[in-house]
Amino acid sequence: MNRFRKIVHVATLATGASIGWFCAKINYTENKNSSFNLSPLPALPLFGTVSAGEPKGLALPSDLQEIVPEPAPNAPRIAQIMRFGFPSLNNVRSMNDFVLSYDTRNRVPFWVFEHLSSSTLIKDNTVDRSKCDFHEDTSIHEYFRSHNVDYKGSGFDRGHMAAAGNHKRCHKDCEETFLLSNMAPQVGKGFNRDKWNDIEKYCRKLPDKFKNVYVCTGPLYLPRLLYMLENDGKLYVKYQVIGKNHVAVPTHFFKVVVCESESGNLELESFLLPNKSIDDATPIETFHVDPEVIERASGLLFFDRITRKNLSKINRKSIGWF
Repeated sequence: MNRFRKIVHVATLATGASIGWFCAKINYTENKNSSFNLSPLPALPLFGTVSAGEPKGLALPSDLQEIVPEPAPNAPRIAQIMRFGFPSLNNVRSMNDFVLSYDTRNRVPFWVFEHLSSSTLIKDNTVDRSKCDFHEDTSIHEYFRSHNVDYKGSGFDRGHMAAAGNHKRCHKDCEETFLLSNMAPQVGKGFNRDKWNDIEKYCRKLPDKFKNVYVCTGPLYLPRLLYMLENDGKLYVKYQVIGKNHVAVPTHFFKVVVCESESGNLELESFLLPNKSIDDATPIETFHVDPEVIERASGLLFFDRITRKNLSKINRKSIGWF
């Protein structure tokens, strides 16, 4: 990858402020005056920024030459989690301790974002995962929800995107990870319960070495040659759907992780795993890919408030200028 990430602001107001950097939720209050109340939604861009290769001779905006400052401890949780930008703005939902973008067509997330640190991973011993039930997300229109019955008898696990083990500070945080909007069908033995779990555990240990860890997780549907069906040398995207709601079964899953050290250095790792049983002896670094591979396949732009020059390592390999 010959870049990561050159940012260009595409629209500004006459005052110089970016258009729609914060949007608002309109609450209509019916009374004598029939007034509208505006409630700000912090850190949710309306138009955002365009992430692209930097044209020759164009200077990087001064506000992106340095690492985006860490939000204040009392900042809204969404501002802490989404410090380095939103991958996309489709159906974004902010939970107590994670943020997701929901794919109404495929009934799975587009992406899920988490912020992990030594303080966020403190476990309340009264939190019992076994007392959390998988449940539908009633904030999703009923046409587009997945249901438990869709998974029943399918042969696939309800695979967490935001891992339950990352959210045990209180029962509500853990319970929210059991929303079906946070799930995607995963092969059970050899994947969800094994190699995918290894990746989750690896991410959970990163705060032992780094003060902040930002994790973006999601499904992919990748093309392949279908010799048995077509035998025409062309690439096809083929995936199964399950249940009466036709929940899509991803062909692959990704995790893109940015870690911040106490000194402020940033390191990035990106993983891409096939949704199938994987030999338990396979090292997780086998699944390292260039982050651009995942961006192109997913249509998402990860951490677009970070430039490549902010990164000291990508997939554990040092960047030349560090």
